[in-house]
Amino acid sequence: MPVTVIAERIGWERGLTILRERVRELRPGYLPVDPVSRTVYRPGELAQCDVWFPPVDIPLGYGQSGRPSVLVIVSGYSRVITARMLPTRQTGDLIDGHWRLLTAWGAVPRTLVWDNETGVGKGRLTSEFAAFAGLLAVKVHLCRPRDPEAKGLVERANGYLETSFLPGRVFTGPDDFNNQLTAWLQIANRRQHRIIGARPMDRWDADRAAMLSIPPLAPPHWWRFHTRIGRDHYIRVDTNDYSVHPRAIGHTVMVRADNEEVTVIAGNDIVARHTRCWAKHQSITDPDHAAAAEVLRGEVIHRQAARAATARAALLAPDSLGIDVEQRELGTYDRMFTLIEGGAGKEDT
Repeated sequence: MPVTVIAERIGWERGLTILRERVRELRPGYLPVDPVSRTVYRPGELAQCDVWFPPVDIPLGYGQSGRPSVLVIVSGYSRVITARMLPTRQTGDLIDGHWRLLTAWGAVPRTLVWDNETGVGKGRLTSEFAAFAGLLAVKVHLCRPRDPEAKGLVERANGYLETSFLPGRVFTGPDDFNNQLTAWLQIANRRQHRIIGARPMDRWDADRAAMLSIPPLAPPHWWRFHTRIGRDHYIRVDTNDYSVHPRAIGHTVMVRADNEEVTVIAGNDIVARHTRCWAKHQSITDPDHAAAAEVLRGEVIHRQAARAATARAALLAPDSLGIDVEQRELGTYDRMFTLIEGGAGKEDT
């Protein structure tokens, strides 16, 4: 009951400050008993997931640097941590990041706990992530907004990465970051964990044995779309343009992308394969595509020149086209323009 309502009920006519202080002293005696429950994790039960933003600039190529996000997954029972830097936080990259990390584990927790990350879903899963969860046969639990305690394991893991992994390190790019992180996690997962009183790797075998099996087939690339290749034989993924072999011009192709590669397929033919670019607003050109385009442009120019030459020849030699043209005496034109005697006769005109 608010203090103002209490003042009204008891007929309080003085200042509210004194009443507030007195009510503050009395309230604890009227509060119901509300014991805090301790969460106990069973083997294979769940893993908490989050996106960590390391405060360090990573060279991305083409003179650019940035701070890409890192997908972090922590198993509840064993406290084993796995993580990977991603190009973006979009759904396709998050799904590919999950698949790579879970494949390295060789098993899938029965429940994945997420907060309201846009690429996963706010209030409800995105259609792509729901399909991914169905493929893995797992449940995805979305926490309530502004409830960091619901995934405290991964929040503490983020802080641990920031204070124990980052200091004193220099990274040459995203691949170097992931390589150093993977090597460091092998050591970190063998440390003594204060809460569970054991090393995470000592509990990992029991944890993984209770998890679900990885599907026998890899999921399709969720960053996938179809497009028709125009004369400008490039396709766009995220903010970057990637060249396609010019023989695909005019055809509808399928574009597949993951964290590492961009592939373009026309029918059963791979017409482009590029390493994924982490920089922004770049045009990535395969030298073979550029050379093939130059050859095709040369052939077009040659055909145009041949057609122009044929047209000129036809104008200069009209008989070759089978057209009868009247042949006049040259003197007729001289008389027409009064260059010789006789002038321009009416009949000549």
